[in-house]
Amino acid sequence: MPNIAFVNGKWSPLAAAKVSVEDRGFQFGDGIYELIRTYDRRIFHIGEHLSRMAASAKEIEITLPYTAAQLERIIRTGCRKSGYADTKIYIQVTRGAAPRLHSFPKKIKPTVVMTFREFEPLPMRLREEGVALVSTADIRWTRCNVKSLNLLPNVMGREQASRAGAFEAIFIREGKVTEGAGSNLFAVIGKKVITPPAGPYILSGITREAVLQIGKKSGLEMVEKELKLSQLYAADELFLTGTTVEVLPAVRLDGKVIGTGRPGEKTKILYRAFQEQITGK
Repeated sequence: MPNIAFVNGKWSPLAAAKVSVEDRGFQFGDGIYELIRTYDRRIFHIGEHLSRMAASAKEIEITLPYTAAQLERIIRTGCRKSGYADTKIYIQVTRGAAPRLHSFPKKIKPTVVMTFREFEPLPMRLREEGVALVSTADIRWTRCNVKSLNLLPNVMGREQASRAGAFEAIFIREGKVTEGAGSNLFAVIGKKVITPPAGPYILSGITREAVLQIGKKSGLEMVEKELKLSQLYAADELFLTGTTVEVLPAVRLDGKVIGTGRPGEKTKILYRAFQEQITGK
């Protein structure tokens, strides 16, 4: 089954896809993106992803060249063409290609790229054993609610985690927890399941929102409020959420054992409920 790409209306094998070297996404990171996945050919929360992408585009003054309905048709076509049951769909929209100039070029057309490849799930041992985290300073800008291509701080954070033998870096801004380099963070403290509130310092993930709703339906006390690093060290459980990680337990932070050092019960409840929502069973 092929990995394929859609670039400005044209389909091609992924390896043959091309964009201009003067594209502003390449030269400035001037664009936005979304990452979507399918479960057994069912696209996970496509409406929510496309709504968030439209909001991000509006924030940086890019006019999307396709409506949400048109984008959904393209995505569904790509899923059929690639043929995978579980597909990883990357969508990127840049301001377009033009001679390099910091201000917005006039009469520029956005570049729309989508790639479709097989989704590779995390090894099951990570769910069974839990992962390690490291904390790091949040050096990003103050509009993190925009899903921008400017991901250098995230890249540096994830590399710091990798060098420390950890799975994810957790950003700390002025003493407060924001989110992971590529995920949202939840802490179980007593009876409460707490995650930092939505706002300009985090990207409110689609999976994060789904887990908040699932938790409430499961009878858990789901709370959005500020967290400090010291509270994470003392938490009973920690877990990450995201498109690729789903609900992933974390058992160490900065070398310190969290809770029992094993995935916690509330994390397991939420992961099972999340899987039930996906499968409909």
